[in-house]
Amino acid sequence: MNFISKPLSAGLYFVATPIGSARDITLRALDILASADLIAAEDTRTARKLMEIHGVPLNGRKVVAFHDHSGDGAVARLVADMKSGKSVAYVSEAGTPLVADPGYELGRAAIKEGVEVTTAPGASAVLAGLTVSGLATDRFAFVGFLPAGKKQRENEIAALRDIPFTLVFYESPKRVGEMLANLRDILGDEREAVVCRELTKKFEEITRGSLATLAGDFAERTVKGEIVVLVGRAGAVEVADGDIDGALREAMKTMRVKDAATVVAGALGLPRRQVYQIALQLGDEE
Repeated sequence: MNFISKPLSAGLYFVATPIGSARDITLRALDILASADLIAAEDTRTARKLMEIHGVPLNGRKVVAFHDHSGDGAVARLVADMKSGKSVAYVSEAGTPLVADPGYELGRAAIKEGVEVTTAPGASAVLAGLTVSGLATDRFAFVGFLPAGKKQRENEIAALRDIPFTLVFYESPKRVGEMLANLRDILGDEREAVVCRELTKKFEEITRGSLATLAGDFAERTVKGEIVVLVGRAGAVEVADGDIDGALREAMKTMRVKDAATVVAGALGLPRRQVYQIALQLGDEE
């Protein structure tokens, strides 16, 4: 693949890299990787392999590690390099830096010091998932990874219940079955959803259906690869008093009153305070 190696002005260049197929990189991204004085990478092995695939020589340039566990010292060193006149290209392991990937602290520090910050846009699992989902794309909210803890995850899902946007999540293949069950229980059986696995890779798989169907499909599956889960936007739901009571009684069999109220309020799209007062009354009756 052709690229142009030419001097770059000092600054920070965020470079999007492929999420699967190596050919999804842009020509401008290759130009920057061929020209930057220094390359910082979430995974140096992945960065070197990508450059090797596309025939981008290092010519003695350094590839340094910068990831979630890099401290303030690593940020300061890279910013000092930029201020001394060097161009620094930053690549995450796959996709666009900062989108559920490192780079935020580095970008903030560079901006604070008056360093030029620019981007070479490209592949993103968020946009790739939206493109193939069949769900509405005019408004969407990227949530990223939900908390690993069950209660925290349920509370966060409940808070998203009435947002009128398509919701986009990343998830571990080990937890996707449990996550889909939580989404079903809190957002409702009939919400449209899509599970995208291994986007742009050899074993790409797109599974569409209701949350109830997907939760059942993935309940016992052993899943591998990168996962993007998308959930269709909320719609208006009419709720009867009996539905609230029934949902609370069922939830309170296994949860504290407070947690049951949070989950049911999210599932039914009602104010938490209102549902909590009903839950307290039910608790007193029992």
